Amino acid sequence: MKPFSPALLMLALVLAAINLRPGITSFAPLIERIANELSLSRSLVSLTTALPVLCMGLLAPLAPRLALRFGLERTIAACLALIALSLLARLGGHVSVVLIGSAVLLGAGIAIAGPLLSGFIKRHFRERVGKVVGWYSFSMAIGGASGAVLTAPLTHGVGGDWSLGLAAWCVPALLAFVLWLRVPSQPESANAGEQQGLPWRVPRAWLVTGFFAIQAGFFYTLATWLVARYHEAGLSVLHSNALFSLFMLVGLPSAWLLPWLAQRFAIRQPLLVACSLSLTLSLCMITFVPSWLPEVWAVLMGFALSGSFALSLVLPLYEVQSPLAVSRWTAMMLFAGYSLGCLAPILTGLGRDLAGNYQVPFMALTGMGVLMSVLAWALRPPKQPT
Repeated sequence: MKPFSPALLMLALVLAAINLRPGITSFAPLIERIANELSLSRSLVSLTTALPVLCMGLLAPLAPRLALRFGLERTIAACLALIALSLLARLGGHVSVVLIGSAVLLGAGIAIAGPLLSGFIKRHFRERVGKVVGWYSFSMAIGGASGAVLTAPLTHGVGGDWSLGLAAWCVPALLAFVLWLRVPSQPESANAGEQQGLPWRVPRAWLVTGFFAIQAGFFYTLATWLVARYHEAGLSVLHSNALFSLFMLVGLPSAWLLPWLAQRFAIRQPLLVACSLSLTLSLCMITFVPSWLPEVWAVLMGFALSGSFALSLVLPLYEVQSPLAVSRWTAMMLFAGYSLGCLAPILTGLGRDLAGNYQVPFMALTGMGVLMSVLAWALRPPKQPT
C-alpha cells in the first residue's frame, strides 16, 4: 500500500477528531425531554454524558498497549468503528438501558483513540506540532459544536424522534472509519530504556493531569446542564438553546488560534492562566446574575474553555519526545483527568436534585474555576539552567 500524502494524513486526523465529541454534546438540547419521557432523575440521565467521560478515563491506559500489539493506525480505525456502532445503537434509545449502554461503548472508543491520535501527530507532524494540534482541537470543537447545534434540527427533520436525531451522528463516524482503513499502519516498538508505564511519579505530569481534569469536568458539565441553568433563570427554551449554541460555536476559533499563539510566541502558560480566569469570571456571572448580558458571558466562557482544552492537549507533546511516550503522558492525563472530570456532571445533577435549583452546584463550579487558575499558574515552564 502506498504511503498517504501529508494532506490525506491530515484529513484522516481531522475526520477522526470531529467524531470524538458529537456523541456526547448531542444530548444537551434534548436532555430535559429525554429525562421527562423516560422518567429519569437528573442525576441518572446525566450518565449519558458522565459514563463516556468515565470510560475515556478508565480505558485510556490501554491505548499504548493496544498500539504496541495491533499498530497505532489500525487501533484508531477500530475505535472509529466502535464509535459508529455505539451511535447507531441509539436507535433503541427509548429503552433507558440501551441509551446508557451506548454511552459506555462510545466512551470506550473515544478513550483509546484520544491518546493514540496524539501519538499520531507526534509521528507524522513532528515539526508542526503547534499548528497541527490547533487543527486537531479545532476539529474536535467543530464536532462538539455540531452535535450541540444540529441535533435539534436533525430531530425535527426526522419527525421529532430524538433517538433518530442522536443516531444520525453514526454517519460521519462511518466515513472516518472507511478512510482510516486505508491509512498505512506502522508497527510500534518501545525505545530502549524508555519508561513502559504511565508517568505516575512525575510531578509535572500531575500538574498537567489536574488542569485537564478540571477543564474536562467543566466542558461535560456545561454540555449537560448549561441549557437547563439558563432556562431555570427565566430565559426561554429558544434563548437558552441559542446561548448554548453560541457557547459551543465561539470555541471554534479559539481551538485553532490559542495553540498557534502558544507556539508562535512561547506563551502557553500565560494563555492557560488567562483562559482559567476568564472561565471563572463567566461561571460567577452565570451563577449569580445569569440574565445580565448572558451573550457576553457565553462568548467569553466558550472561548476560554475551548482554548484551555486545546492548550492542555499540547502539553504532553512538549514534555516528551517519542510518539509512544506522548501516548503514555496523554493516557495518564486522560485516565486520571476524565475519571475525575466525569464526576462533575453527575454531582451537578445530584446537587440540582438536592437543592432544588442549579445555582448551588454552579457556585461549586465557580470555586473549581479558582483552583483551575492556581494550577494554570503552577504550569509555568521550568527554569532552564544557566
